[in-house]
Amino acid sequence: MSDEPPKKKKKRPFWRKRIRRSTTEGEHKPVLLAEVLAALNPQPGQTIVDCTLGFAGHSLELLQRVSPDGLLISTDLDAGNIEPARAKLEAAGGLFALHHSNFAGLPTVLAMEGMSQVDGVLADLGMSSMQVDDRTRGFSFMRDGPLDMRMDRTRGRTAADLLATLSKDELAACFSEFGDEPQAETIAAAIVTQREVKPVERTKELRELIDRAAPVRVDRSPGAPPERRQLLGPATRVFQALRILANRELANLQQLLRVLPTILKPGGVAAIISFHSGEDRLVKAAFRDGLRSGVYEAVSPDAIRSTFDERRANPRSRSAKLRVAKMKA
Repeated sequence: MSDEPPKKKKKRPFWRKRIRRSTTEGEHKPVLLAEVLAALNPQPGQTIVDCTLGFAGHSLELLQRVSPDGLLISTDLDAGNIEPARAKLEAAGGLFALHHSNFAGLPTVLAMEGMSQVDGVLADLGMSSMQVDDRTRGFSFMRDGPLDMRMDRTRGRTAADLLATLSKDELAACFSEFGDEPQAETIAAAIVTQREVKPVERTKELRELIDRAAPVRVDRSPGAPPERRQLLGPATRVFQALRILANRELANLQQLLRVLPTILKPGGVAAIISFHSGEDRLVKAAFRDGLRSGVYEAVSPDAIRSTFDERRANPRSRSAKLRVAKMKA
């Protein structure tokens, strides 16, 4: 027998530690479902638009409530969501139409369906757990994969392309504006330095670069966020910012908010769920301005948040904010 002491087991990197999943793998839970249904109050015979089809969590419930003679129109920028969702909706029965489209182009979608106005519009701006779980999409730093991040993989620049071509100032502005990252300039400078040696092309590479460039000093004082949340903060914010930029998410949301008053019938309702402070600010401002100008009859005074029970069952609902606006009848 060897006299050598047993080797210590190599410590797993922090970001590879096993953590409780927000949903079971392969499953997607629609957030704020009860609150969305209460706000839109879909009725048989109505036409409702779900701007973010995803895996049909909200769409399925909306279709069941407008059936048998109502119509559900759902759009999604991710073509991979269309056919799985179609199978779910066909099993439920009822009338529906699915479009591979950005919700910024909603008037065009409605024109294709032979109409210009609808009774209600829903937009859930969050990502599905199944998209995050797919390592080939590059949305999560918890799984190594190519830095793609495009919702529509048939067009646009990938996150890796953005990291390879944007200037230091442009990257810093992205991380600061879209991710509220306090060390945006430091991380941007590290990316520019690294790409002179080798482009940053994978999620693991970007995560490790962020960890080196912006190490976190954990605050353990009373009332401080949990240690895990602090350590994940910079990577979470940078990945979020890149995803928003790659998909032009804020610009598309601004366009949706501009066209909403033109596509809602009198008395029609819009419900928008956001997960990012920048998104919520845009929705809040648009609804507030619409109320002041007389376009909307009423808007939710505050963001509607998930209940304790929903947060416990579906942790991804914790950051969800629902805002509602109703057109004058």
